[in-house]
Amino acid sequence: MACGSCGTAENGVPRGCKSNGNCGSGSCGSGSEKLDVFDWLSNMKLPSGQERYNIFEVRFKNGRKHFYKNLDNLPLTMGDIIAVEGSPGHDIGTISLAGELVKVQMKKRKITEDHEDVKKIYRKATQRDIDVWQAARAKEEETQRRGREILGKLGLQMKLSDVEYQGDGNKATFYYTADARVDFRQLIRDLAGAFSIRVEMKQVGARQEAARLGGVGSCGRELCCSTWLTDFRKVSTSAARYQQLSLNPLKLAGQCGKLKCCLNFELDTYLDALKSFPKQDLVLKTEKGDAVFVKMDIFKKYLWYTYKEERFKWFRLTLDQVQEIIELNKNNEKSVSLEEYESDVEIVEKVSFEDAVGQDSLTRFDAPKSSNRRRNRNKRNKKPVTATAEKTSNQNENNSQKRKPRNNPNQNNPKAEGAKPNKPRRNNRNRKNNKNQNGNSAKENS
Repeated sequence: MACGSCGTAENGVPRGCKSNGNCGSGSCGSGSEKLDVFDWLSNMKLPSGQERYNIFEVRFKNGRKHFYKNLDNLPLTMGDIIAVEGSPGHDIGTISLAGELVKVQMKKRKITEDHEDVKKIYRKATQRDIDVWQAARAKEEETQRRGREILGKLGLQMKLSDVEYQGDGNKATFYYTADARVDFRQLIRDLAGAFSIRVEMKQVGARQEAARLGGVGSCGRELCCSTWLTDFRKVSTSAARYQQLSLNPLKLAGQCGKLKCCLNFELDTYLDALKSFPKQDLVLKTEKGDAVFVKMDIFKKYLWYTYKEERFKWFRLTLDQVQEIIELNKNNEKSVSLEEYESDVEIVEKVSFEDAVGQDSLTRFDAPKSSNRRRNRNKRNKKPVTATAEKTSNQNENNSQKRKPRNNPNQNNPKAEGAKPNKPRRNNRNRKNNKNQNGNSAKENS
C-alpha cells in the first residue's frame, strides 16, 4: 500500500516519492512497525442512502493512533499523509484505517463521534509540510540526548525514554518513566529555554516504554508489543501456575521487567484442558498409605503422585486411573497401591531416527572418533614391567656368555703355553679365485 504521493515501488524507493522514501507511510519504510489493519469491507457497497463514514484513524510515531473527522469531505484513502489539528498548531500523520472498521475501533475504545479527542482533518500534506515534518523528526535524537544531560544536572529520579516532535516543529512531547511522583516544573523551563519549543511531559509505563523502544525477546523474534500487540492486558502469576511453569522471575519477565504478555496467549487452551483434572490439593487414599500430588502433564494426561511417608519415589498415573481412585475414596474405599497402577501404564516408546534413505545421522559430528592405531599403540605400551625386566636380564646374560670366547687373553699371545695360532680366515671369494687359477693353469699345461 503506497501513500498519496507515492506510486509503484522501484529499487526499494516508491516511484514518485517526493521525500526519497521518507514520507512516513508504511510503504516508504519510516512509519510505525505495527501491522496495518486489512480493510476487508473496502470492496463492499454500502446500503442505499447510507453515507461513507467520515472519521479516519491516523497513525503517528511508534504506533500512536487517534481519530479525526473529515468535515470537508476530502477524497482520502488508507496510506495518505494528512495534516490534522494539533494542540496548538498542526501535526502530520498517516491514515491507517478508514470506513466501517473505524466504528469497531471506536466502540472498542469507548469513544463517541462527539468526543473531545476526535479532532479535525485540515488537508492532505503538501511537500512543504513533509519537509518541515522530516526536519523536526531529525532533531529528536539530539533533543533526547541533551534532555538526559539536563535531567542529570537537576538530579531528578526519572528516565527519559523517547522524544516526539509535532509535525509543525513547534512542540515536543517527552516520554518518561518514574517510580514515584516527580516535580519537573524546573525541568520544563530548562527544556523550553534550551530548545525554544513548547514542552509536554507524558509519563508511560514499563510496557509502553518497551513497545516504543523495541527489541528482541527470548524467543528470538521482535517484541510483540512493538510489532502487532496494541493493548496490554493484565498478566498474573496464576497464568504461569496453570501452565505448570516454574515461578522463576528471570524466565517469566520480559525486557520491560514485567511478566511476559505471551503468558496469556495459550492460557485459555490450558484452562479448557484443566477442567477434567482433579484439584491438586486432593489426597488419594490407598492400602499402602495416603498419596499427594507432585506434578502433571496436561496434554498427555499424566499425573505424578507420591506417598507422604516415602517422598523419594514418584508414581506416574493416567487421568482415568486417578479418577477411579477418587471414586473409590468417595465410597469410603481404599484403592490398591500406586505400584500396581503404575505397572498398568503403557509408556509409548519414542521412534528413533531411521536411516531409510542412506543419510547419515545428524549427530555424527558430536562424538569424537576413536583411532584403531592409537588403541593398538596403547596396548603395546601397557606391558608388565616385571616381565620386561626379567627378559632384559636374561638377554644380557646370554650376550655375555657369547662374548667370553672372543675375549680369551691367550688368543692374541702366541708365546703363551697351550696357545693355538690364529688361522687366517678364508672367505668364499678367495676359494673361488683359487679354483679359477687352478683351472687356468691346467688348461695351459695341456
